[in-house]
Amino acid sequence: MTTPLDGIRVVEMTSVVLGPYACQMLGDLGADVIKIEPPAGDTNRNLGPRRNSQDMGSLFLTCNRNKRSVALDLKSDRGRKAALDIIKTADVVVHNFRPQAMLRLGLDYEAVRQVNSNVVYCATYGYSKKGPYGDKGALDDSIQAASGVAVLQSMVEGEPRYLPTIIADKTTGQIVVQAVLAALFHRERTGEGQSVEVPMFESMVSFVMTEHLWGKTFDPPLGEAGYVRLMASHRRPYKTRDEKYLAVLPYWDNHWRNFCEIAGRPELAEDKRFIDMATRLKNINESYQVTGEIIASKDRDEWLALLGDTNVPMMVVNSLDELIDDPHLVESGFWQTYEHPSEGTLRFSSPPFNFERTPATIRALPPHLGEHSESVLREIGYDDSTLNAMLAAGELVAVSE
Repeated sequence: MTTPLDGIRVVEMTSVVLGPYACQMLGDLGADVIKIEPPAGDTNRNLGPRRNSQDMGSLFLTCNRNKRSVALDLKSDRGRKAALDIIKTADVVVHNFRPQAMLRLGLDYEAVRQVNSNVVYCATYGYSKKGPYGDKGALDDSIQAASGVAVLQSMVEGEPRYLPTIIADKTTGQIVVQAVLAALFHRERTGEGQSVEVPMFESMVSFVMTEHLWGKTFDPPLGEAGYVRLMASHRRPYKTRDEKYLAVLPYWDNHWRNFCEIAGRPELAEDKRFIDMATRLKNINESYQVTGEIIASKDRDEWLALLGDTNVPMMVVNSLDELIDDPHLVESGFWQTYEHPSEGTLRFSSPPFNFERTPATIRALPPHLGEHSESVLREIGYDDSTLNAMLAAGELVAVSE
């Protein structure tokens, strides 16, 4: 059975999470992803619990399946030439170096286009090179700060906080995949490759301000920025009588009426503060507070029984550990286990998209540093003498395959 990106080769020159996460998705879709790493490897190889191998930390394992690893010193002439020789065979190049760094390495778009004129060349980094921040470094936390994510937390925490997830990396990674697929579609129609830029800052400002532009959607403004419902201090999971938690969202008018009826508080459906969705939004903190007081009157299982077959959106609050045994995820086959030759049994999340005819698949487990250095270079015509010379000079790292 084929996959959506059968026959597409991606050369990845990225580290940490943004680029590896994006390229893993392209690999899940069937692309042949060749990950070019420095001799020391992707920095995430050393992060998280490790079982047997120093270069196989958990954070690397979750972002680097369906790839082949080639370890090259791109600062050396032969290492750079080897990278360009691999790129000659590619449909897509993805990197997360800052623009000036790629220029210094001689691997910027103009240099790459000289050897592969119809390549899709996707650069993803902190800030667009069009603006004054163009060559600034960036990590997830700094982008959360710059894009407004951190200050949103001050509405409930009293001071800016970072979300405890790398939302900027992963959101931008999704946009990288969208951009690459769109550029490949354009190339399929026209034969033209192109350069694509996906900056984290602009990606996250777009992400945040979709709802929070609010009154400043209009010029002149019709109010402040910020979607008021999301900034309400009482917006949170509700504690039940037995001190467990539920997410209950009687949001639309029919939700609210049904909830009030089931809760034995039908008068609230006619309360002038809550009479319709627009009015509840104006009184959102009161609405959330009243809902919380109602939820606190019964145990969690009582509410699950009462609301389970209704249209009122409701869900338990899972811990991270509970997600492993969540009945929906288990029954749908979301979690998959594989036997890695050196690391033993590993758990992976499935690709989060389901294709009827061209399914995404996990075909290859995360590679050791340089696991495919020799085989990939042999594919493109390198002989033993050249490989041995590069290995001896430290320009190539390889492990037994």
